[in-house]
Amino acid sequence: MLSKSQISLIKSLYQKKYRKEHQLFLVEGFKAISEFINSNYVIHSVYCVKDMISNLPKSIHKQKVFEVTVNELEKISTLQTPQGILAILEIPHFQITKHKDIIIVLDGVQDPGNLGTIIRTADWFGFREIICSENTVDVYNPKVIQATMGSLARVNISYQPLIAVLKNSTLPKYGTLLNGENVFNINWPKEGFLIFGSEGKGISSDILDLITHPVTIPGSGQTESLNVGISAAICCAEIKRNTLK
Repeated sequence: MLSKSQISLIKSLYQKKYRKEHQLFLVEGFKAISEFINSNYVIHSVYCVKDMISNLPKSIHKQKVFEVTVNELEKISTLQTPQGILAILEIPHFQITKHKDIIIVLDGVQDPGNLGTIIRTADWFGFREIICSENTVDVYNPKVIQATMGSLARVNISYQPLIAVLKNSTLPKYGTLLNGENVFNINWPKEGFLIFGSEGKGISSDILDLITHPVTIPGSGQTESLNVGISAAICCAEIKRNTLK
């Protein structure tokens, strides 16, 4: 049976301020949790229904595993239909200082689903580092975690002051804009920054001034702009295609 303190801790992690205070976050679903178990993330505790306990890796200490009923899981889950297992993990601390390969930079992305999609896309195409502005949605938001489908276990995310990061680097800075070089014509370098702006405002003016290579995704439709997650997918796919030439 779950204790009141366990329920209180789990529910507090729905909110960013308590995730920051406890340095913990939630993951739900067996597949996603398995991805984290097989990574360098540290497991704090696991709550699952009886049928799933035997499927857990033996590497998880028994004292960290708590059997719960379906009703109890419904009380602590963030999902409308719980998937039978919930885990609490420790928040790692990534600080990207050596900029190798092309690093994705997110300037004010607000939608949890978009951030999760970008992380999953980055994982698929082999991008291992993402730098977020300090006003980008929290990567440990349960909706972001759910959207990554476990890909967060393989992509390092850090929150840094973007102006300082970009000013202190001589690497090329590619920014996705409405006017720029056709993304399909670019001879992408091995190292650099690929910058995406927020859903409503795009790349902020301070960051715009630091872009050395404006990039655009050509289209013939009437819509004002592409979703940032789709833009990231197109750019990542094109960069990957370049490496396969």
